[in-house]
Amino acid sequence: MIPFEKCAEANEIAPGGRKSIFVDDVPALLLRVGDDYFAIEDVCTHDGQPLTDGPVRDHSIVCPRHGARFDLRTGQPLCMPATEPVATFEVEVRAGGIFVRPRD
Repeated sequence: MIPFEKCAEANEIAPGGRKSIFVDDVPALLLRVGDDYFAIEDVCTHDGQPLTDGPVRDHSIVCPRHGARFDLRTGQPLCMPATEPVATFEVEVRAGGIFVRPRD
């Protein structure tokens, strides 16, 4: 099992905020929605563009290029043109930090 890596301080990301990180050498995006944290691969499965600046609504992120939308909890595509999910990562908040690791 791959260990968790500390990616941010707990107070570093405000509600609605985000931070670009790497998880096991994969570009990822750490997002905060209310008091919940999510980490997803920072690449749209439709055309390979970054999701970094995509708007977040409820628990989804929209690709800024063609409008594909992905669920932050599962990575599943919620609308066309994407048909494949983005990878999601496990997130834990503990000891003042936010820790992330790949899912098994």
